[in-house]
Amino acid sequence: MNKLQKLDIAKFLPHRDPFLMVDKILSIDNNHVSTSFDIKSDCIFVKDNVFNEIGLVENAAQTCSAIVGKSYFEEDDLEGNRTKLIGFISGIKKVTIYNCPCAGKTIISKATLKSRYDTEQYSICTLECNIYEEDKELLSCEMNLFIQEVK
Repeated sequence: MNKLQKLDIAKFLPHRDPFLMVDKILSIDNNHVSTSFDIKSDCIFVKDNVFNEIGLVENAAQTCSAIVGKSYFEEDDLEGNRTKLIGFISGIKKVTIYNCPCAGKTIISKATLKSRYDTEQYSICTLECNIYEEDKELLSCEMNLFIQEVK
């Protein structure tokens, strides 16, 4: 089992159930990340068995935050015990939603860092994200995130 499979993503994102929209990090480096999310019927963004647009955007934001958030953690901190972050969407430049998946499906989200500005207190970044169900694209977007370490 590799490090990513052992990683509990909930320890690295500020979100908790029922608002956690990422289950696993599939791959990550300084410029790209890929995540998966199993959509359960009791998810707060599922209505009439469909995972809605707001859920897709939130999944994209949580996926994107992993790229910049990763830089705040030390490589050996697999438990996320030494760092706590807050983050939020500071702007959505564009979003296109092609389809919404049904409960019971797994979505794969892939994000790329486009730009990043760091200060001693926070990071502001622009990222692109695409979400897929199997080979069908569900969403494409470009958003700005604000990420800050909580002392």
